[in-house]
Amino acid sequence: MYDRSDRTDRTDTDLLGIYLNDHLAGATLGTDRARSLAESEAERDPALADAVGPIADEIAEDRADLLRIMRSLDVPVRRYKIVAGRLAERVGRLKANGRVVRRSPLAPMLELELLRLGVEGKAAVWRTLRRLADADARLDPVHLDGLLERAERHLETLEQLRLRQVTETFQPWNGAPTASQGSRA
Repeated sequence: MYDRSDRTDRTDTDLLGIYLNDHLAGATLGTDRARSLAESEAERDPALADAVGPIADEIAEDRADLLRIMRSLDVPVRRYKIVAGRLAERVGRLKANGRVVRRSPLAPMLELELLRLGVEGKAAVWRTLRRLADADARLDPVHLDGLLERAERHLETLEQLRLRQVTETFQPWNGAPTASQGSRA
């Protein structure tokens, strides 16, 4: 069981500040990752780029909304967390992907999964703030409901794109073993 006395050196506001700054770092990573995916796929898969582009713009808007909410709650922005989010996004581009010179066909699928996870986190912060809005007049429940609806739309779209990418990425396989894969029986 959780003992509230473990927090004697932190106020609820301090904890909310830590929580929101962690989500701001994630929003920074998500904004950069979504834009990068849209740009990197512009030539290879224009349909994917066209679908992710508007989501990237809305993720950036959501990040701006989070900053406005933090200001309204008098939560200071911890710049080092923003820098950490940007650094993590750039380091993530360096991961081994089975290709040395060109972009791996696996990359868009993995990036869509990462974006989907980020949007899950974004939806969680909106749900948390929505619950807090019942007791804090500085939070607009109607606006938070709208942000949550948008996150849910993003989740649905990203999952559709991810499933399409699964089919494209693993196209030769399509569920049936090829001669080189042999029988699975």
